[in-house]
Amino acid sequence: MTEFASRFFTAPDGLRLHARDYPAAGGKNGRMPLVCLPGLSRNARDFHQLALLVAGNADAPRRVIALDYRGRGLSAYGDPAHYTVPVECGDVIAACAALGLSRCLFAGTSRGGLILHVMAAVQPDLIAGAVLNDIGPEIEAGGLMEIRDYLARRSTPATFEAAAEGLRRLHGAAFPALSPTDWLEMAHALYTDRDGPIAADYDPKLTDQLQAIDFTKPLPTLWPQFERLAEKPLLVVRGEHSRVFSAQTLERMLAGGKNVEAILARGQGHAPLLHLPDVFPAVKAFLARF
Repeated sequence: MTEFASRFFTAPDGLRLHARDYPAAGGKNGRMPLVCLPGLSRNARDFHQLALLVAGNADAPRRVIALDYRGRGLSAYGDPAHYTVPVECGDVIAACAALGLSRCLFAGTSRGGLILHVMAAVQPDLIAGAVLNDIGPEIEAGGLMEIRDYLARRSTPATFEAAAEGLRRLHGAAFPALSPTDWLEMAHALYTDRDGPIAADYDPKLTDQLQAIDFTKPLPTLWPQFERLAEKPLLVVRGEHSRVFSAQTLERMLAGGKNVEAILARGQGHAPLLHLPDVFPAVKAFLARF
């Protein structure tokens, strides 16, 4: 089977955006498609291993779409003021329309999960169910500050192997479950040599809004939007060592939503890899309900 095709479409403001389209094995597209939404600085490649497992599932193959937000991956760079969750939510809705998707399952990692909270308020019928990967309606300020500081450093490794080692040194304490292969795959997902030297695959101006956050004030929350999202079946994955998504927030989500279930990704931080053997079976079982 062909692993994926690149699809390009136009955002509401005219920007050219990209998605990976993984066909269901054997051309069996009867099941509801899965749309994968990456984290803040990440891209469609983050979901490659997961997409292969889901699209190639011998028992229940399904089409998988993985998106590059504006300013990431193969999508065009745009006005930094438009690198926001509401604008990117509009882009996701436009992607679904362009690809002929009227009702989908979603997997939202970090930023992707925030987008799903907004989508539940503006176009809830598009969402049949969702996997929220290490994200909820409330973000821990300390974890977000760590992301801000990490992205500001913007390393330039000489090789992908060096990039993998740098990621392991930086994040290894929070991800003891990852193997050398996992770190190398992460490096290839995060970095690119498409335009020459190896570099992180996002617009450097993406971090401008993070730098502007006033962390002396409480961060805004999305609890009202979560109430709408929790009307849908949800599987919430929390990384055991996450500093972005707290156990207390997860407990409140479980208490407030009868359709919400959760699993712990042991040996992982923010954000867990969904294709690892101790996490994927729960994801697979959740998707099999649709």
